[in-house]
Amino acid sequence: MTTQSKESRFSYFIDTILQSLRGEQHDYTQGSLRKAVFLLAVPMILELSLESVFALVDMFFVGRLGRNAIATVGLTESVITIIYSVAIGLSTAATAVVARRVGEKNNEGAAHAGAQSILIALLFTAILSVAGVIFAPDVLQLMGAAPEVVRDGAIFTRIMLGSSAAIMLLFLINGIFRGAGDAAMAMKSLWIASGINIILCPILIHFFGLKGAAIATVIGRSAGVAYQCYHLFKGNGLLKFKRHHFGFDKTVIASIIKIASPATLQFIIASGSWIVLAKLVAESGGTDASAGYQVAIRNVVFFILPAWGLSNAAATLVGQNLGAGQPLRAEQSVLLTAKYNAIFMSFVMLLFLVASKPIIGLFTHETEVIKYGALSLKIIGSAYIFYGIGMVMTQALNGAGDTRTPTYINLFCFWLFQVPLAYVLVHVFKINVTGALVSIPIAETLLALTAWYYFKKGRWKQIKV
Repeated sequence: MTTQSKESRFSYFIDTILQSLRGEQHDYTQGSLRKAVFLLAVPMILELSLESVFALVDMFFVGRLGRNAIATVGLTESVITIIYSVAIGLSTAATAVVARRVGEKNNEGAAHAGAQSILIALLFTAILSVAGVIFAPDVLQLMGAAPEVVRDGAIFTRIMLGSSAAIMLLFLINGIFRGAGDAAMAMKSLWIASGINIILCPILIHFFGLKGAAIATVIGRSAGVAYQCYHLFKGNGLLKFKRHHFGFDKTVIASIIKIASPATLQFIIASGSWIVLAKLVAESGGTDASAGYQVAIRNVVFFILPAWGLSNAAATLVGQNLGAGQPLRAEQSVLLTAKYNAIFMSFVMLLFLVASKPIIGLFTHETEVIKYGALSLKIIGSAYIFYGIGMVMTQALNGAGDTRTPTYINLFCFWLFQVPLAYVLVHVFKINVTGALVSIPIAETLLALTAWYYFKKGRWKQIKV
C-alpha cells in the first residue's frame, strides 16, 4: 500500500468519525455496511462509555465513605436494575417501532410512536416512585443488608428510587433517537447527564455524604432529559414531536406494549437473577464480600456498557433494514457487529484475568474487600467474549421486534439454570461466594450459544411491528 493510499484511508477514517459525532442524517439501508455500523457504533459506544465512567467515579468517591456506603450503593443499584429493565424494555420497543417506521420513510409515524411510548413511561414511573420513597428501608432489608447499612443508606435508596422518572425517560428517549438513527443525539444527552454527575458527585458527597451521591445523580439525569426534550420538540433532527403526537392512541400503545412487555420481562429476568446473586454473595460472605462484589460489578459494567452500545447499533440496523425490505442486509449487519464486539471483549477478558487486584485496589484499600473484588472480577470476566456475542444476538432479535425469543432464552438461562446452579453451589456444596460467581460465566456462555442458534434460524425476519 502506497503512502498516499494510507493517508487517504486515514483521512476517510477521521472524516467518518467526525460525521458520526456530528449526527448528520444518513440512510442506513444502503451503501457501505461497515460504514453504517461505524456511524452508529461510535456515538453509541461513546454514549455508554461516559455512563460507565460515572459508575466508576461514583464508586471511587463512595468507596471513601467505607464499606457500609459501598454495600448500600451496590444493593440499591441491584434493585434499581429492575427500573433499568423496564426502561430498557420500553426503549427496546421504541427503538424497534421507530426504526421500522424510519426504514419505511414514515417519519410522522415514527414521532407518533415515540410520543406514545413516553406516555406509557410517565404512568409507570408515577407509581414506582411513590412506592420507592415509602419502602426504601424495607428494600435494603429484603436484600440482606446489615442493620447499620439500612440505617445509614435508607436516604440514598429513597432518593434514587424516588427519581425513577429521570432514569426511565433518559433511557427511553435515547432509544427513540437510536431508532431514528440519531445516535449522536443519544450520546450527547447521556454525556450531559454523566458529565454533570461526575462534577457534582465529589462536591455533594463532601457536603452531604452518601445522600450527596444520590442528589448528584438525580440532577445529572434530569439535565440530560431536559436536553433530550428540547431537541425532540425544538430541534432540527429527523423526528419532530408535536402536541398531537401525544393524543392517546390505543392502537399504537397496544403495539408498543406488545413488544415492550416481553422486552421488559426479558431484562427483569436478567436483572432479577443478578439481585439473587448479590443476595447470595452477601449472605455467604458478609459485608466484605458484598462490597467487593459490588466494586467488581461496577468494573464489569464499565466495559459491558460500551459493548452494549455496539449491540444497540445492530438493533437499529436490523429495524431500519427490515423496514426497507432488506432482511439479508439486516443479517449481515448483525454478523459484522458481533465480530467487532467479540474482538473488543477478548481484550477486556485478558485485562480482568491479569490485573484484577490492581483494578479493585483503585476503589478501596480494605484487604478483604480487595480479595473478594478481585475474585469476582476474574471469575465474571472469564467468559467476556461470550457476553459480547450474546448481547449482539439478543439485541438483533429485539431490534426486529422479536422480543419474546430473548425473553424465553433469559428465563431458561438465568432462572432455570443460573439461579438454581448458584444456590446449589453455595448451600449444598458449600462453595459459598465462589459458587455464586461461577454460575455467572457458565450461564452467560449458554445464553450466547442459544441466542446465536435462534438468530440463525431466521424467524425474526418475518416479524411485523
